[in-house]
Amino acid sequence: MTGIRGAGGRTGPKGVSRRRLLNGGTVLGAYFLLPGHAGAQHQGHDHSKMNLDPGPIVQAAAASMDQPLLEPEVRRSVNGVLNTTLSCRYAYKDIGGQRLYLRSYEGTSHGPTLRMKPGETLKIRLSNDFPPNRDPMPKNMALPHQFNNTNFHFHGAHCSPSGIADNVMRSMVPGKKYDIEITLPKDHTSGTYWYHPHHHGGADVQIASGMAGALIVEGDFAGVPEIANAKEHVMMMSQVVYDAFGMIEDFSTLFPETATRFLAINGQRRPTITMRPGEVQRWRLVGSQYQDDFFLELEKHNLNVIAYDGIQLRSMQELKTLLFAPGQRADILVQAGAPGTYEFRALPYDQGHPSPVGPLARLVVAGDPMPMKLPAALPKPPFEDIKDSELTGKRTVTFSATAPEADAAGHWQEFTFLVDGKAFDPGRIDQRVKLGAVEEWTILNTHFHDDHVFHIHTNPFQVTQVNGQRQPDLLWRDSVIVPRNGGSVVFRSRFLDYTGVFMLHCHMMNHEEMGMMQTVEVYKD
Repeated sequence: MTGIRGAGGRTGPKGVSRRRLLNGGTVLGAYFLLPGHAGAQHQGHDHSKMNLDPGPIVQAAAASMDQPLLEPEVRRSVNGVLNTTLSCRYAYKDIGGQRLYLRSYEGTSHGPTLRMKPGETLKIRLSNDFPPNRDPMPKNMALPHQFNNTNFHFHGAHCSPSGIADNVMRSMVPGKKYDIEITLPKDHTSGTYWYHPHHHGGADVQIASGMAGALIVEGDFAGVPEIANAKEHVMMMSQVVYDAFGMIEDFSTLFPETATRFLAINGQRRPTITMRPGEVQRWRLVGSQYQDDFFLELEKHNLNVIAYDGIQLRSMQELKTLLFAPGQRADILVQAGAPGTYEFRALPYDQGHPSPVGPLARLVVAGDPMPMKLPAALPKPPFEDIKDSELTGKRTVTFSATAPEADAAGHWQEFTFLVDGKAFDPGRIDQRVKLGAVEEWTILNTHFHDDHVFHIHTNPFQVTQVNGQRQPDLLWRDSVIVPRNGGSVVFRSRFLDYTGVFMLHCHMMNHEEMGMMQTVEVYKD
């Protein structure tokens, strides 16, 4: 959504009338965050160069809910290359009746949808147009800091983690431009992926602001007409969060378990999706929420899952509800039932604390019947199961945390989130794996309070056990929930094709930002 241009030509607080400050809503918040103002916070950034005069509001705001679902702009590859730009900048965002002033890609509620094919190259000139960081680099790098540094992560991709590719160790500072070049192998899985910032210190704030976009690797299910002929929706699932000024300028805005104001899809609160009776649509759900699980239900309809995390299933799962964690993706087929209006919503769920609940969208089924069918079978999945005979090693990784005695009363600085008893240190290599290894990993969660979401870059994994129970479907994932209080997940993974340093972490981004991350180095003799 676009911001409103200033009409008066003056910038800064001296050019803002009291009336326009009040009309501007969150502009008042930006004014109080300026350096030297009596209301400035200690943790913030220099907004002195921003145009704080929004000018007269000449058009009534759109209704805050029930508008048709809008999808992000689509940018496609041409002749084997997707060549584009991304600008990281502040923008006004009108979401659910709230006028917010948040970090963004391209000044929109979410970044553009990028579409490419296996074997192609993604080239991005990323411009960091945020203002300079106001806070110095902290001594403890495990804590949130310098929210205006950024970088770029192609979440779920099997590609190089080094150089100018999917390298989350890069630091892209305000005021500069950076080249990103990621080439996918020709046999890369086709499916739903996404991109987002991954600069430790500020990634949580940026993702919570809506800095995320879908990245579709095309070609999956091309030979299945029941899927190929279905209308698609890309749906960026998010939690909307903001402070009293409609901004996110302090980490304490994000950390309380009750921080979420409401839920949204593609930056809209409860948009409307229309279908005809009997019609089948494909919904590409992207878990761009910054912190919490969503327990999804579409009233009086099944959620027919055909892929998770960009990887096709061997058979369709017909579900009444779907537990959907941050970072995950789910491709679902929805077949419309009888005419009527149905809620797509998040139900109550206990992840150690209550997951956010509420409406996500309205499904309106109306018009003439459109008889379509669900697929009777799915093609062979892209990966072979990992057999015992392939394994070359095993290891265990433990997620843990400490909290103040009165948990609900604690400040975020009193909590620690650890992997193998240590907080994240970018200068330390935690796991070394030889290129070509095939390993079985056990992820333990000794944290008594919260479930966690394990994610690892570069190579997907096959889940074999959860809490000691053999998994009959042996799903391939790149992000998986690890139950709290002694829970465990066992998976197997092939470390193929790429050497370099990448990350494993909890994709509940509050926890990652506070130390729940490790480096992994894949090396070649």
